[in-house]
Amino acid sequence: MTTAPPPIAARTRLGVVSYLNTLPLIAGLESLESIELDHAVPSALIDRLLRGEVDLALCSVADYVKSPEPLRMAPVGMLGCEGATMTVRLYSRVPIARVTTVHADTDSHTSVILLQVLLRERFGRAVEMIDFDTRSGDGTDAEGSKPESLLLIGDKVVVAAPDHREYPYQLDLGEAWLESTGLPFVFAVWMCRARGDDALERRLRTAAAALDHQRRHNRTRIPSIVHRHAIARGWPKFDADRYLDSMLKYEIGPREIEGLETFFRLAHRHGLLPAPRPLAFLEG
Repeated sequence: MTTAPPPIAARTRLGVVSYLNTLPLIAGLESLESIELDHAVPSALIDRLLRGEVDLALCSVADYVKSPEPLRMAPVGMLGCEGATMTVRLYSRVPIARVTTVHADTDSHTSVILLQVLLRERFGRAVEMIDFDTRSGDGTDAEGSKPESLLLIGDKVVVAAPDHREYPYQLDLGEAWLESTGLPFVFAVWMCRARGDDALERRLRTAAAALDHQRRHNRTRIPSIVHRHAIARGWPKFDADRYLDSMLKYEIGPREIEGLETFFRLAHRHGLLPAPRPLAFLEG
């Protein structure tokens, strides 16, 4: 009589982003047997989460209030800043105060809304936003004319930036937010759907603990992460060191929550987001 093999434990599926800036959150997770990583651009992760294709995802914060169903945040890491980001940037052929149209990177939901909030708050301008898939071309029209302005996010800002002679006016959105509010900005946090069955909840709590541990561990090995990953992606070592070690913030605390709630409130005031939902968190 043969004995049936033990059932294979379900793996927790994490929706993650492939940009350099996420590595301090996720580097090393691929070695955990209980974790499965699903890579996508930031704007695609919310749909994967809502379809149940992933259990926990590093979603753009705008999706928290735009989601058709309630979500919870897992406060075990974030992508944020308190000042310049380097990789969320508006490029313009005209002075920023005169911008009328923006070709906006479709990789992001939050950055598109943040730019509109900043332009309205700082310059009193409501601009036309045009979806721009950066992988499909340079945005030129049939006559070869370049866009008036471009909003780009992620590694492409460093490794494939527009020519500064064509786009001499630039705005770093993280820096502009700090100047306007005095607060940090949160671009993305770990999110999951409303409470599932007990087995899923246990897996989510275990995965959240692993994320918290890995983020803390990775904070001590930024030089190693830069050496292994940044140069191969086309990043200059000096920029990558400064970017991951001091420019970006990965821990969410009271000031980050205040910045998040301020963003939701301002975006709603300008008709860019629905009314803010109370913040709900995955229980530890």
